[in-house]
Amino acid sequence: MTVFILVSEAFTGGWIWRDVAAGLRGSGAEVHPVTLTGMGDRRHLAGPDTDLETHVQDLVQLIDHLDPVPAEPAAPDVVLVGHGYGIHPVLGAADRRPGRVTRIVHLDAGMPQDGDAALALVPDRTVRELLADGTHETGTTAEGAAGAAAEDGLIPPPPAGEWQRWGSTAGVPADALARLARLAAPQPKGTLTRPLRLSGALSEVPTTGVLCTANGSSIAMVEGLVGMGDPRLQVLTDPRVTFFELGTGHWPMLSTPGELAEVLRRAAAGEGHRISPSVSEQPTHLRPFLIDLPERHRERTGRVDLYLPDADGPRPAVVFVHGGPVSAEVRPTPRDWPGFVGYGSYVASLGAVGVTLDHRLHDLSDYGRAAEDVAEAVELVRADPRVDGERVALWFFSAGGLLSADWLATPPAWLRCVAATYPVLAPLPNWPLTDSRFRPAATVRKAGRLPVVLTRVELERPEIAATVDEFLTAAEDCEAAVEIVDVPQGHHGFETIDHTEEAREAVARAARAVLGHLEG
Repeated sequence: MTVFILVSEAFTGGWIWRDVAAGLRGSGAEVHPVTLTGMGDRRHLAGPDTDLETHVQDLVQLIDHLDPVPAEPAAPDVVLVGHGYGIHPVLGAADRRPGRVTRIVHLDAGMPQDGDAALALVPDRTVRELLADGTHETGTTAEGAAGAAAEDGLIPPPPAGEWQRWGSTAGVPADALARLARLAAPQPKGTLTRPLRLSGALSEVPTTGVLCTANGSSIAMVEGLVGMGDPRLQVLTDPRVTFFELGTGHWPMLSTPGELAEVLRRAAAGEGHRISPSVSEQPTHLRPFLIDLPERHRERTGRVDLYLPDADGPRPAVVFVHGGPVSAEVRPTPRDWPGFVGYGSYVASLGAVGVTLDHRLHDLSDYGRAAEDVAEAVELVRADPRVDGERVALWFFSAGGLLSADWLATPPAWLRCVAATYPVLAPLPNWPLTDSRFRPAATVRKAGRLPVVLTRVELERPEIAATVDEFLTAAEDCEAAVEIVDVPQGHHGFETIDHTEEAREAVARAARAVLGHLEG
């Protein structure tokens, strides 16, 4: 027999699994939807010391008290399902009882490691800043209430209508959202701030990731991250690791409970998509650039490389800004990837100075530091006597697109053009950047007539395409000067994937547009 232990997101309890639990029981499984200490009907048991360890012990005790199944000689297969915050106590409990757990399911949840606090993955910026800074002087009523509550050891749930701060509510019916708001309980502060402690005993326990695409996750995105070579993610190519996708937001137990129950049954049986080791052995970003170019000398200063044209006098410059996050351990670093070497060489062959750099976007929390790196690189380039510092373009790629927000918000006179290729132009719903400054889809409204050259790929990942649509809607509303270059049948990262005439023409057209704005 299979026993499912279901542990939900912050502010919620076992009640949220009602329909999923019914579906699993209907298939013959034993199901335990858990209400952790301090949550739901047991909120009166929460004390000032209720923290992550309290919730870990809740699950350990449940595992220890599972009744053996009559007439079955073997212990039941225990599948622990952690949704959002719930993955932290799930991992903590499984680490204490690895021999009792046959699979761990990460339901739209991260991959916390030993020493990580749940707070690091909280998408609600207000809560994250309140607890991280230890300060509660806030400007809005909601933030003030949250700050006061944090001092009392409890974080209030989001106000009705603001549950998207904890993940996309796409697909959730109105009555289910109302029920979520009505039954939600305050979250004990210590559950988010106490670090998770893991001994390494989980290394042999099979895992499944269930990714909710409307919340910004997908198998394609995971494969892309694995392909980047981050050593921390190579474990995802283990054949014991499987994946499923659900085309819904962060709350699938409310939006698609029947589909979720079926996915959990299949996960328990070891089914699902497996990531091939070849993803990291033959990464697409290290394949050749789609335009064959002669090797060109480059000058390296710190984190910045210059590709100089065969021309006299100061020349305009194009600064290429890579995406991420890219682990600090990844080699080669982005400026040595064939795509960026290709772009730098290409614009130099057309008479401009090509500039590539390695910024330090190693984690989603690093956007501020990466923005500083880009600004420093730009000043270094503008100060070079071989560069016309009054004629500069910035060209952003992938998740580096969010770094364009500052430049769109307050474009300096010397910035003649901003370009973006298969960009992320608004934080994805599950990224801890909601309502931050890194939202080009908002700052484009302040860009005036600054030219923007946007390259779209036809086969873009839906979660990224949605941010481009948001950006273009805002750009149309404010009549921003956006030129669109489309790549038919193009993929994210097409320059080293799609060696087609259409793709080569798209690169050439985008480069001509950018350089055209640098003339005169």
